[in-house]
Amino acid sequence: MLRYSLVLIAGLWVVGSAEAATWADGLFDALSKDFGSVPRGPAQKHNFRVVNNTKQTVNISNVRVSCGCVTAYASPRTLLQPGEDTYIVTSMDTTRFVGPKSVTVYVQFDRPNFEEVRLWVQANGRNDFMLTPDTFAIGQVKRGTTPTSTVRVTIYGNIGAKIESAKGESNYVLPTVKEVHRLPTGEVAYDVTVKLRHDTPVGKWYTDVWLKTNIVNMTQVRIPLTVEIESPLTISPSLLALGVVKKDEEMVRRVVVRGVQPFVIKEVKGTDGILEVKPASNEPREVHVVSVKLKSNKVGTLDRLLKIVTDLKTDGDIDFKVQGLVTD
Repeated sequence: MLRYSLVLIAGLWVVGSAEAATWADGLFDALSKDFGSVPRGPAQKHNFRVVNNTKQTVNISNVRVSCGCVTAYASPRTLLQPGEDTYIVTSMDTTRFVGPKSVTVYVQFDRPNFEEVRLWVQANGRNDFMLTPDTFAIGQVKRGTTPTSTVRVTIYGNIGAKIESAKGESNYVLPTVKEVHRLPTGEVAYDVTVKLRHDTPVGKWYTDVWLKTNIVNMTQVRIPLTVEIESPLTISPSLLALGVVKKDEEMVRRVVVRGVQPFVIKEVKGTDGILEVKPASNEPREVHVVSVKLKSNKVGTLDRLLKIVTDLKTDGDIDFKVQGLVTD
């Protein structure tokens, strides 16, 4: 997945290979993060995912760092039951250094027994370029769309500076580079634009775009990218609470289904003689109002999962729950 992508530094692993991996090392998707060349100022953030893949309770008892330029903590939890996960959230303050900087993050465990894992973050802080804004923050978008975002890269004091190429760590990210200006003062500016493919999977994505330059000691520049891809269909409410209904009486409520393009509701699965679901229109539209009618001659609790099936070719189905209580 994009959110767990990582550039590994070969030198670190040459050193680390001399030590046998522990059970605690095996909880992490990765043990290092290189932010590459970064402009002085913006914080560089990375989340190390921790998954309890053991059969015992695991507890993170302490997180500390080797340098005050990095903060690190466990979130959203420190106690993990088998199968649960959390993150070691790290943030590197680039105003605290210039040039290469490596910091060790020590993560201590006290359950099921004591162990310490060493994570590693590195960046090369520079004063000779700027990113505006400092990330591709695309926000929330619907699946099936192709959103774009642009970051301007400004390089100072190097009239011959060039961005030779841009590459995303995922094939779902399509970057392009365009030179904006090249001034006699030595200022050079490029616009780097990314476009997401329409088939980017649903979920929160964290990845990087890497720029290749001809600048000595700054051959690669990292620009982080964040986006949340939502399903092309949404329903509100996703849990329809009918409350208390008298036996043989009718209760009608409505849900609203929205899509990224006009669609037709073909059928609703999970209905029967007690529960009837009917869209207000059979015509293609982006928003459908759907009526849900409950009428039961039996007393009891209703807890039903229904599926709305549409003619959308990608992610064209959506579920919602109906709950209620039928009384005398």
